[in-house]
Amino acid sequence: MILADSNLLIYAVAQNAALVDWFAENKPAVSAISLVEVLGYHKLNPADKSALEALFSELTILYPSAEVFQTAVSLRQQKAMSLGDALIAGTALYHNFQLATHNTKDFTWIDSLTVIDPFE
Repeated sequence: MILADSNLLIYAVAQNAALVDWFAENKPAVSAISLVEVLGYHKLNPADKSALEALFSELTILYPSAEVFQTAVSLRQQKAMSLGDALIAGTALYHNFQLATHNTKDFTWIDSLTVIDPFE
């Protein structure tokens, strides 16, 4: 299984055709953290909001458990990283999912996490 990072949702809504196809083919899950990161953007226009809500409605949304939070704490103790990235990586690790992102450099240091970039 695959967990999609927030940046891929944004690129898909920007009508990146190859990424739209990738989402349709792979049907990744997303972290609830991505829901907050993407829909919580204060400059989100109504058209993008509707498109993102439609995309989220097609995906499985995984909410963080206590174990995901503990994994995120452990990751942040090892290296400086954003809270969102730590929780998303923690979600992927806890569920034993690959993490799909275009920002691979943010996650490649995590040895136990398989990181893929759908753009490559």
